[in-house]
Amino acid sequence: MTADEVLERLPVTAWHGPFDPAIQARAIEALECGKVLVHPDLPFAIEPREARLLDPATLGEHGKNVSLDPQTHRLSNTAVPAADAALLAGMMQRFADAALALLTGLLAHYTAQLERARTSFRPAEIEGRVYSPRRDDRRLHVDAFPTRPLAGRRILRVFCNVAPDGAAREWLVGEPFVDYARTLLARVKAPVPGTAWLLHQLGLTKRRRGQYDHIMLGMHDAGKFDAGYQARAPRAAVSFPPGTTWICFTDQVVHAALSGHCALEQTFHLPIAAMLHPEQSPLRVLEDMTGRRLVV
Repeated sequence: MTADEVLERLPVTAWHGPFDPAIQARAIEALECGKVLVHPDLPFAIEPREARLLDPATLGEHGKNVSLDPQTHRLSNTAVPAADAALLAGMMQRFADAALALLTGLLAHYTAQLERARTSFRPAEIEGRVYSPRRDDRRLHVDAFPTRPLAGRRILRVFCNVAPDGAAREWLVGEPFVDYARTLLARVKAPVPGTAWLLHQLGLTKRRRGQYDHIMLGMHDAGKFDAGYQARAPRAAVSFPPGTTWICFTDQVVHAALSGHCALEQTFHLPIAAMLHPEQSPLRVLEDMTGRRLVV
């Protein structure tokens, strides 16, 4: 595989539209077929007073990201002093607003049904850190949330490299989702009866986990724990230098983040009814493979 096969580079240089209709059409078609949209000349401006936040010391001890809740606007997992918390939250909120403006202009077909989820800041270097296999995003995977079942809704993410030292964010992009699923679907065991009810009752999931989310999590884990898959699966190496913004459906794009630091990321959820081609969604692909409905 080559980078040109998995990337769609677009000449977008502003966070706000209007954008040329031909660019909008290219963007949505490439996105839905499983490519990564790349805007190599779309930096997110860091204000001078925010520059000191671009430091691994900004991160707390309980995860890989600083997180901003879209409802409460509260930060979690940050080590900044209280005096800097508002500054950090403001920087992340500005990025969330810019990401929403970008998608509203570039992917106007989705606008009415986009749901903003968490904003994250990833200041720490990926390379060299120690993770469990399940949490190790240097291994090829698609995203699935253990605590937040999505029932088929898409995970659409906007990333921007804001590293102040010129460090690129290095990714691998893997095979098409349909091939990933053909390899891993058979390894997913049926859930133990009552598990979804119990997890929800205990507050470990936000809603009951259905068949779709069970399968997505099962494939996520099976792929990450399979050393043979990680060694032999097709992949293309891609590099995102500072000032680059990229967008993809991370529940569909098989990916791994190998190195880099100081990236901003905004997550959106999207119902498949909003897509131009819902048959390309992971839900529809898995329903075709299993021969049954996976979301009730």
